[in-house]
Amino acid sequence: MRAIILHGAHGGPDTNWFPWLHAGLEAEGIAVLRPRFPTPEGQSLAAWLDVFDRTLEPLAAAQTVLVGHSLGAAFALRLVERAAAPIAGLFLAAGFAGALGLPDYDPINQSFFASEFDWPGIRARKGAACRCWAADDDPYVPLARSQEIATRLAAPLDIIPGGGHLNAETGFTTFPAMRDAILAARSA
Repeated sequence: MRAIILHGAHGGPDTNWFPWLHAGLEAEGIAVLRPRFPTPEGQSLAAWLDVFDRTLEPLAAAQTVLVGHSLGAAFALRLVERAAAPIAGLFLAAGFAGALGLPDYDPINQSFFASEFDWPGIRARKGAACRCWAADDDPYVPLARSQEIATRLAAPLDIIPGGGHLNAETGFTTFPAMRDAILAARSA
């Protein structure tokens, strides 16, 4: 099994709980990739797809779990949408679709939402393991927006009291629930 951790806008693969999750999954024998996507300069869906494809092209096929945070969650949905076959699992934190009314983010995020998501296709290919997390006090993504994603995926949404954007600025440098859910998916 392989896990691919997808960061969000204005983020990077070495932030938040991503290095901690990487180490924890590798310790359990799961290969992990953390691609670096261009953001905020050069950020677009096409640019991120190019980085993703170039990262995976030389690798052997493997059962793949996608882990997305914030805009990385929307990117994960686009990856599942274009997948030829079901993936092994989809795990999303602080996910959303569409503009958030944030001038530092909406313009650079726009291409990710330029077309509607193929929700039936995504549900058909998201794999048996799918779970979402959100906080009740996220300063960027209203809880209702993460709930909408979970509802459209027919996936459980775990609400974390006081978790903010589930990132380092609110003290989220580890994410045991995420790790445990991925490990459970491997065992299923």
